[in-house]
Order: sequence, then structure tokens, then C-alpha cells
Amino acid sequence: MTQIRVSDAARFLGVSDDTVRRWIDGGTLSGARDASGRTVVEGTELAALAKKQAGLPADTAAAGSSARNRFVGLVTSVVMDKVMAQVELQCGPHRVVSLMSTEAVRELGLEPGSVATAVIKATNVIVQTPSAPGQRQRA
Repeated sequence: MTQIRVSDAARFLGVSDDTVRRWIDGGTLSGARDASGRTVVEGTELAALAKKQAGLPADTAAAGSSARNRFVGLVTSVVMDKVMAQVELQCGPHRVVSLMSTEAVRELGLEPGSVATAVIKATNVIVQTPSAPGQRQRA
């Protein structure tokens, strides 16, 4: 099983190292020691906690959709030219960037500080993992 160091667990959950240590002390997470004596948590347990604690604001869109990846957040930047625009949202710990027409930005009233939902319907998703030492990258 994958073991994750406290500092990495904290980074993945968006909390401090001390918070992860308190969760271990309080029984929210189970801690163990790795071969170097560092405190680690099991990856599956951390993933379950991350899923349980994930909390973006509710998506208030009234429309039904087949897209399952919906991120509610704040617009942090809008860069427009005559035809196209780049809109950046901060959705919890995730930065989402969308390219759309300038007309769409105006119709939606998108500006820094406004609330918006990024809806992502992807048929092609790339998943990567870190390479193990000595492991060859595949093309």
C-alpha cells in the first residue's frame, strides 16, 4: 500500500502538518512509521478522508447535465481581446482556466469576484504518476 508522509498528506488536503498530526493523535487518521522513522498515513485512508472533507459550495445551476465534473468558484481573472477571452477561476484549491468568446464573457457577466461554475466534460483525461527511481518513462 502507498504510504504518504505527513507533510505531503497536509499538502494534498490543504491543511497544515500540525493538523494532520492532530488527526493522527485524535484517531481521525491512522499513523505509522516508515523505514526512516517518519510518520506516514496509508494512501487509501487519506483518499477517503479527502473525499469526505471535499466541500465546494453547492452548484446552484438549475440545468441538468451529463457532466460530472462541476467546480463552483470565484472568477479571479478575465483577459479579453476583441474576439476571445481567458477566464480564470479558483475553485477551492483548484485553478481552472477557460478560453471562451468575449461575447460569452459579457453575456455571463464574468468579472473578478463573481461566482461561476466550471463544468468539465472530458472524453480524454490523462492520469500521471511519479516515476519510481530507475523506472523508465513510457511514451
